[in-house]
Amino acid sequence: MSMAKVLLVDDDLDFSEATKTILESKSFEVGVAYDGVEGWEKVKAERPDLIVLDVMMPRKDGYEMCKELKADPKYSNIPVLLLTAVAENVSTSRYTTLMGMETEADDYINKPVEPRELVKRIEALLSR
Repeated sequence: MSMAKVLLVDDDLDFSEATKTILESKSFEVGVAYDGVEGWEKVKAERPDLIVLDVMMPRKDGYEMCKELKADPKYSNIPVLLLTAVAENVSTSRYTTLMGMETEADDYINKPVEPRELVKRIEALLSR
């Protein structure tokens, strides 16, 4: 089986680097983009098998990018794992877990995320 390609879209450089390292150690091929606009370019160029998408990003947030992906028949079958950091500050934030479900993400996980948990979720989505 060839290595699964994971695209990580997150504006947090430290998180992206750390996660990329963890995923590569599990034999995933990893692409990184730092916002939804760049994320789209990478999706078109690299055709990932799965997208890990942060919700809060500049230029285009994760909800918006997820909606667009799921609305595009060319990419709608790519599983999307949304990363939300909003559980603890829901009252100050317009983002809600409900919105996460409305965007048709295939799964979502709260940040800060446990690396092992992230890997488990990614493997589960890819084996569907």
